[in-house]
Amino acid sequence: MAREKFQTLTEQMFYILLCLRQEQCGADIMARVDALTAGRVAVGPGTLYNLLESFLQAGMIRETKVEGRKRSYVLTPVGQAALEEEYRRLLRVATDYEACTGTERQEP
Repeated sequence: MAREKFQTLTEQMFYILLCLRQEQCGADIMARVDALTAGRVAVGPGTLYNLLESFLQAGMIRETKVEGRKRSYVLTPVGQAALEEEYRRLLRVATDYEACTGTERQEP
């Protein structure tokens, strides 16, 4: 099952899946991750296409278009569930930090 292999997502995985809530090709995904994170998270072509292949095999995304070498993808319900679970996990991490440090959540 996909959740076992992707129990915890890396930042690159998280942002790729987040971007694929809308249909996009690889170049669009890399540009969108860069824009969303103000350059903090980099996704190179090697990493991107390896992860896209893994996500396809796990049923987390599906291919929507092929135009020559350009391929587009979109999130599946399995991928959406993994993205939401990772978001909830990150919120629990932030809540644990706040509880241990006595601080409240601050905007980055």
